[in-house]
Amino acid sequence: MSVVVLGGHERMEKLYKKVCKKHGCRAKVFTHMKTNLEKRIGCPDCIILFTDVISHKLTNTAMKISKKKDIPKVRLHNSSLNTLEKALKEIKPEN
Repeated sequence: MSVVVLGGHERMEKLYKKVCKKHGCRAKVFTHMKTNLEKRIGCPDCIILFTDVISHKLTNTAMKISKKKDIPKVRLHNSSLNTLEKALKEIKPEN
């Protein structure tokens, strides 16, 4: 399963990837707006948005990409590791 995490804190980028790997997900993390974001995102199984520390431009771009490519999205209002873990458990329940 592949996941794209948008937003969050730059200093926690490696930790976000580590948590995703722990749950069996490959992750790309973008803490701020990049050029050619649509191409960089690719076609993941899910997009996770940390809405507390994300720009409106990045949020709007992510929503457009999600709608265009029919990718499910999860909006989290907190960018903590605990919140990310809970979201990953809901997306992909462990057996």
